[in-house]
Amino acid sequence: MITNRVEDIIPMVMAHNPDQPEFLQAVTEVVGSIQPFLRQNPSYLKANILDRITEPDRVISFRVSWFDDEGDIQVNRGYRVQFNNAIGPYKGGLRFHPSVNVSILKFLGFEQIFKNALTGLPMGGGKGGANFDPKGKSDNEIMRFCQAFMNGLANFIGADVDVPAGDIGVGSREIGYLYGQYKKIRGPFEGVLTGKPLIFGGSQIRAEATGYGLIYFVVEMLKVRDDSLAGKSIAISGSGNVAQYAAEKAIELGGKVLTLSDSSGTIYDPAGIDAEKLAWVMELKNERRGRIREYAEHFDVEYYEGARPWQIGRYDIALPCATQNELDGEDAEALVENGTFLVAEGANMPSTPEAIKVFHKKKILYGLGKAANAGGVAVSGLEMSQNSMRLSWSREEVDRRLKNIMVDIHNQCVEYGTQGNYINYVDGANIAGFIKVADAMIAQGAV
Repeated sequence: MITNRVEDIIPMVMAHNPDQPEFLQAVTEVVGSIQPFLRQNPSYLKANILDRITEPDRVISFRVSWFDDEGDIQVNRGYRVQFNNAIGPYKGGLRFHPSVNVSILKFLGFEQIFKNALTGLPMGGGKGGANFDPKGKSDNEIMRFCQAFMNGLANFIGADVDVPAGDIGVGSREIGYLYGQYKKIRGPFEGVLTGKPLIFGGSQIRAEATGYGLIYFVVEMLKVRDDSLAGKSIAISGSGNVAQYAAEKAIELGGKVLTLSDSSGTIYDPAGIDAEKLAWVMELKNERRGRIREYAEHFDVEYYEGARPWQIGRYDIALPCATQNELDGEDAEALVENGTFLVAEGANMPSTPEAIKVFHKKKILYGLGKAANAGGVAVSGLEMSQNSMRLSWSREEVDRRLKNIMVDIHNQCVEYGTQGNYINYVDGANIAGFIKVADAMIAQGAV
């Protein structure tokens, strides 16, 4: 069925994808955002781009059987959603988490299409993972699972086909195990995965990229109002990779980080989390695999069990860096009421539709994830470039390129999202990303 009316696409996607709430939320946000643009540019409707871009090229599912340390066979389900490769190889992370399902991976892969397009690098959109919980597993169990997972995935990926990266539950250790097994199966030493250790083809500042990129984007948002990060109070959710390096860069630029969290609760440090305290958090999380409540015990600050940061204190800036739908309408109202004037997303789709409505209604600066957290995939793309050229750029060179990419993404949002004296970053990012991918699809014909 050809959908010539933009109003028809959401009912059609809902009918084709029942019981996939995360994916439907992502499609609804994008389509709702670009509706006025499509009405002004009906050629995209005539080319049936909406039907085509909301249907993945393929969804791959496979069994992952592996031995635990007791010698028992465990079974998980692995996935790869290859969504759209109009502008380059499929590109997107692998997530190992019990919550992983087709809906979540389709939402992430769909978002990845536009996020990757915004970077200006030749990358399509994809996502993958498994309903595997790495928590409590030994290093050998992680290795055996990764090897079994790659056994199911290897024939569907390649440096010029699909280049996975890490995501929740998949860091450089897991990428190393996955890469080793891919090489054993397929043979070539190629840039088929990003987020690799530096010793065999990884890029400088890959671990820091999403968090650093988020702060570079925030800096550009602040420039809109002739402001800077210096002296600003900041709430950050999460305490993983993105949160840690967002905090590091924010502290470096003079911001005052007040909160971090994990799935168990939130710490609030009114004195601010300085560089020394953050180093303690990194050791806690990255080496000891501890819980954030230990920070409260060690530094004698408040710990709010089961709570998120948004209604605990007063902040100028809020940076949700944990997971999807962690900030709801009630949280948004509390933030705005308590003086927050800027929200930028380090996680993917962490704000609910109700929260986004509050941000836009109150005209606060709101940087959505596909723009604000694109730094991670940007450096992944730079890693692909380095692998292709068989060279390695310095930390300073990669950081310079990352900063330039984030500035350019912000400029695209301003170009397409300025509405009077307000910048709607949602519309700006969605329209800019859509144009690039849709034009490529049209140029390549009905495929």
